[in-house]
Amino acid sequence: MIRSEPADEYSLSADFSAFRILYHSRSAGGQDVAASGVVLVPDGTPPAGGWPVIAWAHGFSGAARQCAPSLLRNLYYGPFLSMYLNLGYAVVATDYTGLGTGSRSAAMDIQSDATDVIDSIPAARASVPQLGRKWVAMGPSLGANVTIGVAEMEGGIRDPDYLGSVAISGMADWKDAYEQRGKAQSFGMIEFVAYSIKTLYPAFKVEDMLTEKALPAYHQIDENCSSTGNAAEFPASDKLKEDWKNNKYVEEFLSRNMLGQKPAYGPLLVISDEADPAGLPSMTEQTVARMCKRGDRIQFYKFSDPQPGLVIGDSVRDQMAWIGARFAGRSASSNCPSS
Repeated sequence: MIRSEPADEYSLSADFSAFRILYHSRSAGGQDVAASGVVLVPDGTPPAGGWPVIAWAHGFSGAARQCAPSLLRNLYYGPFLSMYLNLGYAVVATDYTGLGTGSRSAAMDIQSDATDVIDSIPAARASVPQLGRKWVAMGPSLGANVTIGVAEMEGGIRDPDYLGSVAISGMADWKDAYEQRGKAQSFGMIEFVAYSIKTLYPAFKVEDMLTEKALPAYHQIDENCSSTGNAAEFPASDKLKEDWKNNKYVEEFLSRNMLGQKPAYGPLLVISDEADPAGLPSMTEQTVARMCKRGDRIQFYKFSDPQPGLVIGDSVRDQMAWIGARFAGRSASSNCPSS
């Protein structure tokens, strides 16, 4: 913990107290950096042992300092976080390094973001003594990848108080995303990947990966949040150099962000809303299959919804049941193939 302070600027549909925190974490390159976040605590008397904790890994919000969810009155996911506060969970919602602080962001680097989530837990306990020891990680979209990153990093840490991760909607490797879909449709995150690679590897030359069409959007990243202006107007094939994947820094970045290379510690709940009109396996299914082969314990649910993004609400009952079972100490089931 560097410092913490009570905060009353957040607007959520729950009775709660909030504490802004600034704490030590590690950058994508391994340097000591400050990360910011918010601890949300239900009003009332905590249960014996303290409030159960959800470590919230937020979805993509941008890479500029002003893109930190803690700077928004509803923390980007207000109704959803309010629901869990009303159910009696405390929420530790970190901003990934570089959001809300002076460091440069590596927003698309899963290992960096997962480190921030893990490091936020002891910092939150130092700020709010009513928190319990037990915790789960949970996140949607980019945060889904981050929660799996947390599980794989915990394979080395083996924190006995970590109970598992919930990944909601869109879990996939960046390499899969470009190889399967990048050539066929617009993809507005390529510039952010290049930005994250540059953060991790300062010697990387962005011009070796991006074409002239993509560079204007790349140079706007420090000024805007979420997608970059007209970044999605061009297909990926127009924004990437022909041999972009052969760059050693790109190869290293894609490799370190491939899920399923290390065993996950603890059980996983993976919820997907992907439907491929061409009938191909979804990217989430491919990643889950690879993780199952490694022996991870995964409960996988796939929802069919014509409106992307609604699965975070559609799957609430499954989320609550799975999280409740973890804090109750019950064993987790898996629907991975037995073979």
